[in-house]
Amino acid sequence: MTRPRPRLLSLGVAVTLAGRTAPIVRRAGTEQRPIVRLEGIDGRVAAEALRGSELFVDGGDAPTLGEGEWWAHELEGCEVLDGEKLLGSVKRLIELPSCEALEVLAADGGEVIIVPMVKDAVRVVAPARKRIEVDLDFLDLGGRARHAGEPTAADELGADA
Repeated sequence: MTRPRPRLLSLGVAVTLAGRTAPIVRRAGTEQRPIVRLEGIDGRVAAEALRGSELFVDGGDAPTLGEGEWWAHELEGCEVLDGEKLLGSVKRLIELPSCEALEVLAADGGEVIIVPMVKDAVRVVAPARKRIEVDLDFLDLGGRARHAGEPTAADELGADA
């Protein structure tokens, strides 16, 4: 998951920001734009000094994810393969307008590969094994990530047709 998760920001949860940890003592705003007050941060001036700082919640306070959900940090560093062909490793999870996607650093040093986190593109996600299996045919990388000399869909249709 890449977006801020307001469900993590409930009363009493300890968050870390700017090198200090404090519990949430008040929560307001909306799900899209939560507003929290932290213990020991008194007054607008103190709060403004922290504006834009990232909030971190200890993993033990995070809710259990459902089937087919993973935290972004669980996927970072996973090898990405199609069968036995290593495509690269996950740099990070990114948010696209329609879904989240894996940003994969190509094993051959080529261009970054973007893999949408959709059922047709991703066959298996196994963070415990640091492995993600994808379908190159769905990704349609124009032959870039295929083995040298392996035919592409265009080759099979006849390039001179």
